[in-house]
Amino acid sequence: MAEITAALVKELREKTGAGMMDAKKALVENNGDQAAAIEWLRAKGLSKAAKKSDRAAAEGLVAVKLSADGKSGAIVELNAETDFVARNEIFQKSLDGIAEAALKVDGAVDALAGAPSPDGEGSVDDLIKRMIATIGENMTLRRFGKLTAEGRVSAYVHNAVVPGMGKVGVLVALDGSGDLEDAGRKVAMHIAATSPAAATTAELDPALVESEKRVLTEQARESGKPDAVIEKMIVGRMQKFYKEVVLVEQPFIMDTDKTVGEFLKEQGATLKGFVHYKLGEGVEKAADNFADEVAALTKGA
Repeated sequence: MAEITAALVKELREKTGAGMMDAKKALVENNGDQAAAIEWLRAKGLSKAAKKSDRAAAEGLVAVKLSADGKSGAIVELNAETDFVARNEIFQKSLDGIAEAALKVDGAVDALAGAPSPDGEGSVDDLIKRMIATIGENMTLRRFGKLTAEGRVSAYVHNAVVPGMGKVGVLVALDGSGDLEDAGRKVAMHIAATSPAAATTAELDPALVESEKRVLTEQARESGKPDAVIEKMIVGRMQKFYKEVVLVEQPFIMDTDKTVGEFLKEQGATLKGFVHYKLGEGVEKAADNFADEVAALTKGA
């Protein structure tokens, strides 16, 4: 039987993120063989992850990452069950590596999940499963986005927990001249505050537009006015709607006398696109009883 030293345990923990006792047991079970111990922990991690996979994961962090030349950016949402995990150093370090990996990935979130893990051990998906085993919460790589520009991609994280990570993240891609980094960051801050539905009117979801028209039409008909008058009312109200939900039509939060589109024109910038993630948006959270939750946490203490 090989001697299981503290140094061996430390090395395995650094490679896998496993707890001390788990790492030691893995080495004992595999006679000190590091590679076999990693596989053993991975298998155990898969088992633990499966048991947690049906638990709602709507907390966690959104991370943004820019390339060294500033011409591309990635944004990633990694969910967990509780807000506490956002303060976990292992979670934060892993998410930072996943966001870095996202800069080199194209396609859907499955492509990122299958990309090489930033720690060199398997895939991003394998890394997440190891974190599930180590931290003890279900986690989900929910989504990621990527933008590129000839000019500049800028990023903003609102109320960052650590640099580049928080509950709201935005990427903005601009082409043109002038200080694109500063202009992009200001527009990103505006987006974080206003949550526009689309960059331009043409990019709005047609279903959203039709739904709004139906609602406004029904409201206008209650006034009893003739159809010709109602049609003019709808035109005016739709213009107001566009100013509320279309980025370039919105009053710029840093100077409400101009729109975002006018601000960009003054800066010599052209908007190429944006991505806005709000943590847990659209994810149904379980409404657990707080007393039961506390009792569960303190059981056996």
